[in-house]
Amino acid sequence: MAEVAKKPDVKPETEEVSRRDFLQLAWAATGAITLAAGGALSLNFFAPRVIEGQFGGTFDLGLVDDYPLGSVTPITSGRFYLVRQDDGGFLALYQKCTHLGCAVPWEPEKGQFVCPCHASAFEADGEVINPPAPRPLDRFPVTIVDGRISVDTGERIERDHASVTDAIYPQEVTS
Repeated sequence: MAEVAKKPDVKPETEEVSRRDFLQLAWAATGAITLAAGGALSLNFFAPRVIEGQFGGTFDLGLVDDYPLGSVTPITSGRFYLVRQDDGGFLALYQKCTHLGCAVPWEPEKGQFVCPCHASAFEADGEVINPPAPRPLDRFPVTIVDGRISVDTGERIERDHASVTDAIYPQEVTS
């Protein structure tokens, strides 16, 4: 048999990329960039938007002295009531019923929050006085700094019962 002459393995110093390989690589890179940009936009769309003065953000409600003792002030854009208790404490109560989530209005003539859907009733501190609501109204954190009240609606606090420790009291200013 005749021996077949083998060609030596010679690699060129630079390997040329064919037009087809270049286009495939370019299309793959374009697709990857498009997918990454689309994913980033999707994540941004679903991310919560926390804007001061809108629900989910922080509300600056002015001075402590703007709220008389025993008052209940609806903050419609924040979906909560700012309650100034008779002893001077402040509560921010979510207006959503803990039974089925209906909006609960304050009825000043009764001195209660009364759910129009299933007649759950709540005291001014949010405690349930008439079921079927299983627990008190949720609340939001209240802070008082230099006599100014702010409420953070981004952090809802669920509770099993209302407590005197839920209220925030203004600090006495001493000179």
